[in-house]
Amino acid sequence: MTEGSAGTGHRAHDHRWSGPEPDVAAGAGHVDPPPRVGFFTDTSVCIGCKACEVACKEWNAVPEDGLLLTGMSYDNTQGLGADTWRHVAFIEQRKPFGGQEPGVGHEDVDVFEAARTLGTSPSSPGPGATAPPPDGAPAAAPAGEVPPVAPDGRTELRWLMASDVCKHCTHAACLDVCPTGSLFRTEFGTVVVQEDICNGCGYCVPACPYGVIDQRRDDGRAWKCTLCYDRLGVGMEPACAKACPTDSIQFGPLDELRERAASRLARLQAAGVSDARLYGESPDDGVGGDGAFFLLLDEPEVYGLPPDPVVTTRDLPSMWRHAAVAAASLAVMTVAGFARRPR
Repeated sequence: MTEGSAGTGHRAHDHRWSGPEPDVAAGAGHVDPPPRVGFFTDTSVCIGCKACEVACKEWNAVPEDGLLLTGMSYDNTQGLGADTWRHVAFIEQRKPFGGQEPGVGHEDVDVFEAARTLGTSPSSPGPGATAPPPDGAPAAAPAGEVPPVAPDGRTELRWLMASDVCKHCTHAACLDVCPTGSLFRTEFGTVVVQEDICNGCGYCVPACPYGVIDQRRDDGRAWKCTLCYDRLGVGMEPACAKACPTDSIQFGPLDELRERAASRLARLQAAGVSDARLYGESPDDGVGGDGAFFLLLDEPEVYGLPPDPVVTTRDLPSMWRHAAVAAASLAVMTVAGFARRPR
């Protein structure tokens, strides 16, 4: 990285602490910057292949992070962190994809008993079976019970998959609190950490409203997605978007992505997917809009995202004003107290 002074430039120019900011790169001191770029992640077409995770690690030389299964899904990276800059969430729901009614519930299912009876009946053919027995598919289960696996699949469950990443906020609190200029705003409007300047203070970690940025245990420095800043500089798209086989991760000028996302949302809602919504695209939200935003199929909390994120440094100016007034009042009272003392 060669933009060491840009971190302080973000605060030295016409920087707003909240609300819409039309040109974040110009506000950071860049002259004639290119259009702001970012990610639009359409989770409705994510297949959970984790190609984005692999591509991110390979291109950015991100270390292996343990690959520990959560026990709740096929997710083996668990969440974003210093060694996980892309994270694909797997969320299983007892709910269909669109507006159709689900089949049956699973509240009374004993999964351990079901495992013990594998291979003991035609309706429980055992490990490795992919088709019903030769004499035909088993009969449907009585109402209120779990039906056997049918050749055409089950309709009462759905998987929500979403590739999460740093949001590259319009108002980036991590950048505001960085004392060394390690975090800076690029000419593309993204937020990048210069690891060779980071002093490991950790101020940026609690400042992030999304819990994205993190410190590595071995050296204490902060790390996160750079939106492949080195690739952008030579006209290439980020590695994760390049590797995505379904175009779930789309890269481009932010204004174009917002238009594309609005069109996609309208199509889904017209098709009966009433829970579909955009997350992080609005310049009027608590962070001034995200540089990486999402089309979700359920509430943000389902994906581990805050429902109403707010830049944590929004109230800093008023806090400093109140602190200054309090300090001045204390000084006046101290002087008055000494002045009244008998000599």
